[in-house]
Amino acid sequence: MTITVPAQRLAILHNRRDLKMARSAHAYVRGNTHRFYEWLLEGRGGRIVPEGPAVWICGDCHLGNLGPIADGAGRVAIQIRDLDQAVIGNPAHDLIRLGLSLATAARGSDLPGVVTAKMMEEMVEGYEAAFCEPDDDHDDEGAGDEPDIVSVVRKRALGRRWRHLAKERLEDVEPRIPLGKRFWPLEEAELAGLRGIVTQPQVSGMILALDHKGDEREPVMVDAAYWMKGCSSLGLMRYAAIVALKGQRETDYALVDLKEAVGPIAPAARGAAMPADPADRVLAAAQALSPHLGQRMATARLSGHSLFIRELMPQDLKIEVEQFSRGEALKAARYLAHVVGRAHARQMDRAVKQEWARELHQGRSAGLEAPSWLWRSVVDLAGRHEAGYLEHCRTHALEAQV
Repeated sequence: MTITVPAQRLAILHNRRDLKMARSAHAYVRGNTHRFYEWLLEGRGGRIVPEGPAVWICGDCHLGNLGPIADGAGRVAIQIRDLDQAVIGNPAHDLIRLGLSLATAARGSDLPGVVTAKMMEEMVEGYEAAFCEPDDDHDDEGAGDEPDIVSVVRKRALGRRWRHLAKERLEDVEPRIPLGKRFWPLEEAELAGLRGIVTQPQVSGMILALDHKGDEREPVMVDAAYWMKGCSSLGLMRYAAIVALKGQRETDYALVDLKEAVGPIAPAARGAAMPADPADRVLAAAQALSPHLGQRMATARLSGHSLFIRELMPQDLKIEVEQFSRGEALKAARYLAHVVGRAHARQMDRAVKQEWARELHQGRSAGLEAPSWLWRSVVDLAGRHEAGYLEHCRTHALEAQV
């Protein structure tokens, strides 16, 4: 069985990606990981960025890739929620990319440049604090005041159930996927392949592990569709499937996300030992960086393509930023950098933590508490992305009158 993405589908997806990136400079930063690592490979980034300890990093650490994630028991923590670009690499890359995302969001909120400078200071303070905490601390502790953008989305997450997930994702609480703008029909070969994946032991076991009803159940796929979702991943295989958990007493349903994994753009540390299969790499990264997510994932192959699979939980939400106030921007910078710091720190022993914390503390210039390498990197990247965004709009958005 050979499955390929139809050329017409690819053309629509690429056009949709280009238009999404033209909506704002922040959207352009989120959807353009290539430009970030091009800057690094050109040499300037490599000359000023310190080489941190080799650990799993997100590789694409922007605001939209952080948010509430539920574990198998429904407990919610703010963790990294997208690991497509994850590698064993330099943790400084995550810090710079988060700084760029925050700086772009601040500019989009019409905040003065001095706020961006202060945000970088708060970022480093929050990130460094993660390396001074006991290993058994919860991810959300020690980060300081929770910003409104986090507390609001956390409260939403805690109150959500299947009906909320189904209504939001599927536009209905009935177990079917509405075909249309976001969900597209599949070829029979795709449907057969997905049915086979759902019954594979590692996939069905993952889905059943999240079911707490206690009776004997059998996962059966009842509907599936191609899912037009994301930005940088548009053009890859992406499917939504509804899986029925049929038991003796009742039937429940799970919404499953199946996403193609490919080789990362983010550079790996020299000699890093990572799984060769792209989906296995994403799974290993999730288990290291985002334990809540890692316990809810499995991998499979579809017609030679590597897929990672996770059951979507009602509590899984992303942090959306429309407008920052000055105070909110500073609190968000500290809090979210602490979340990233916790993800990095849990992979290090005490000696490595202390050495990395000392490295971060060095290189501070007069009048700026953030390391000069972080500030210079964010300033340089912000300028490049602003220019790239305007060119992108001229090329892709004028004809569509966005």
